Amino acid sequence: MKDVVIVGALRTPIGCFRGALAGHSAVELGSLVVKALIERTGVPAYAVDEVILGQVLTAGAGQNPARQSAIKRWSA
Repeated sequence: MKDVVIVGALRTPIGCFRGALAGHSAVELGSLVVKALIERTGVPAYAVDEVILGQVLTAGAGQNPARQSAIKRWSA
């Protein structure tokens, strides 16, 4: 059995309809959170096996925004 370890948690700001965050997708915002967690925790990206991301408003986010966010961050 593998050990499960939670090394950190972050959230994005809450925006308003047509506000300052309107031009950014959930995947963009999620990838910034993934990047910040990697930087804050010092855990190397190759050591991360899974990203769990919660999203309240999913319209237009596409399939599996957690996976998209991780891929976007690690491929940048």
